[in-house]
Amino acid sequence: ETVNNLGMLYWKQCKLDQAEQMYQRALAGNEKALGADHTSTLESVHNLGILYWVQGKLDQAEQMYQRALAGREKALGPDHQSTLQPVENLGILYWSQGKLDQAEQMYQRALAGNEKALGPDHTSTLNTIDNIGTLYRDQGKLDQAKQMYQRALAGFEKALGADHTSTFETVNNLGMLYWKQCKLDQAEQMYQRALAGNEKALGADHTSTLESVHNLGILYWVQGKLDQAEQMYQRALAGREKALGPDHQSTLQPVENLGILYWSQGKLDQAEQMYQRALAGNEKALGPDHTSTLNTIDNIGTLYRDQGKLDQAKQMYQRALAGFEKALGADHTSTFETVNNLGVLYRLQGKLDQAEKMYERALAGFEKALGADHTSTLRTVHNLGVLYRDQGKLDQAEQMYQRALAGYEKALGPDHTSTLNTVNNLGVLYRDQGKLDQAEQMYHRVLVGREKALGADHTSTLE
Repeated sequence: ETVNNLGMLYWKQCKLDQAEQMYQRALAGNEKALGADHTSTLESVHNLGILYWVQGKLDQAEQMYQRALAGREKALGPDHQSTLQPVENLGILYWSQGKLDQAEQMYQRALAGNEKALGPDHTSTLNTIDNIGTLYRDQGKLDQAKQMYQRALAGFEKALGADHTSTFETVNNLGMLYWKQCKLDQAEQMYQRALAGNEKALGADHTSTLESVHNLGILYWVQGKLDQAEQMYQRALAGREKALGPDHQSTLQPVENLGILYWSQGKLDQAEQMYQRALAGNEKALGPDHTSTLNTIDNIGTLYRDQGKLDQAKQMYQRALAGFEKALGADHTSTFETVNNLGVLYRLQGKLDQAEKMYERALAGFEKALGADHTSTLRTVHNLGVLYRDQGKLDQAEQMYQRALAGYEKALGPDHTSTLNTVNNLGVLYRDQGKLDQAEQMYHRVLVGREKALGADHTSTLE
């Protein structure tokens, strides 16, 4: 028992190798002394499953969870709280593997069992509610996700207080939801609250603190605050490399996002280094068909596209699209992201009809899943504007640009790089229409904004 408790202590301290040694010792000892199906043995099995999940050893984690679940169902019954623990953790595991339907089955079973045994306001029930919120968020059910998160937050604040780490977990998740809804100021408030709380309660290098750091980096990137974003990504990367190792899935997240950041800054060689590292790590840890792997493949496609390697880009996009459709379905937002990117590629190749089909599919999907004013929707609207200009449909192009511009100004502000890209393209359109004074106004606005955001010597500024 003491050996097992030491393992739990090491796990909380992020000393994962030492934790594994303790858990393995406890498991071997309990199996010998008490038998393979004793509840103490099963506790060691379950703890090993949690550890393997944290280490990114997902197959081994699933084996441990399934063994713990089968043993506890037999010894304690299907509705015992100890039985519901591996049910919940199997839900988390399936969620991390992108198996969202299987995850939902586990979560709903855990929720029903916890509400029956412990009540709707118990912390175990609230943890499940929070997890269901995250599942709904990733399924694009954002209003249902918000309801779950707000219920969990109110419950945690009442049961544990406003400064408890479980409260901060839900605060952080609410921030991620607000980010998906393009409510960036509310997202930043949530992330800052979670970061300050976790730093105080757990320390600057704890994995929960580093998650808030990483999320702030993503938010700053969306807001166009690229220097602040890079600082957050580098801090998250250094902390996770130290705590979890260089190849852990959580470590690879800031690696991937640094690639995106460098790509947006025009640092394509640095971006490629980050992407290739992320791809190798994800393929090794998660497999070639996991959604995290597919996201990296899609990003490499965009990088190849911007490097002029159009055939290689097409291969990446088509691989990503086939994978997303298989893993998540034809109507998932990740699928539409790749559909949109294929549209951009086809336009560059002069295949304008194919590009239009891709854009129309992506636009209809984003509008349905995320709403007309989401940045993913607006990006596709903007891309349709570019396509219509290429096709000589200048009035339709202007309508798309104006819609995208109004949306970006509202969601991201007047000086964000996405806003300025649309302003720039409006300038090009006005020039083509002979509206030279309006074109000049647009170009001047872009020049001032890009000098401020990117610097006077950035390629986008010089363009």
